[in-house]
Amino acid sequence: MKGILGSLTVVLFVASIAPPAGAVPIVLPRAGQVGFAVQGLYGGLTTAGNLGQEFGSGGTLAVRMIYRMRYERAIGLSFEELRLGTRQATADSSGAFPAPAPTFLPVARQQLAVNTEGLDLYQYFGTRTKTPLYLNAGLGLAQVAATQVDGVTVYPLVPDGYYLSAGVGLERFLYRSWALDASVRYMAILLDGSVNHDIHACLGVVLYAAY
Repeated sequence: MKGILGSLTVVLFVASIAPPAGAVPIVLPRAGQVGFAVQGLYGGLTTAGNLGQEFGSGGTLAVRMIYRMRYERAIGLSFEELRLGTRQATADSSGAFPAPAPTFLPVARQQLAVNTEGLDLYQYFGTRTKTPLYLNAGLGLAQVAATQVDGVTVYPLVPDGYYLSAGVGLERFLYRSWALDASVRYMAILLDGSVNHDIHACLGVVLYAAY
């Protein structure tokens, strides 16, 4: 949660120091244009759900494609990967790692990789300004794999499942069709009969291709 608050602080700071209106040429997107976004993300699972009891926070990257439509709407594709660390201690108070467990016991897992790919719907507000806001909702597939402390990756950890997401964000245009893209998203991940709750913050850039 501290990481998410820190990401939001960075977003607000960057937006506050952006150049004043008229200082640089801005080309706002139109209906029919496609945007390509790359974002860093950070977040974590709540303790509810099977995965959240074992794994906590982390993050990596998201790649998105956004097709702008009429009536300030858009449809897009999202590909995200979350790498979440274990909640279990992996070293004792002296900093030394404990002795290996007997071979007949399961090997401890130190990292979870959650990969999602799905469809997003967007509703934008203030699209004639340099800082449009948006709401979004999505759904898609989710796959998980775990890396053990011995370096072995277990895939799939559980059978593939589904996710539902909802979020709020903004685009801040800085130069021509380049913009900062920042958002906060909630994701319900349905895996192996359990619902896992993830909240993560995203910050990156989006470019709308000209035509």
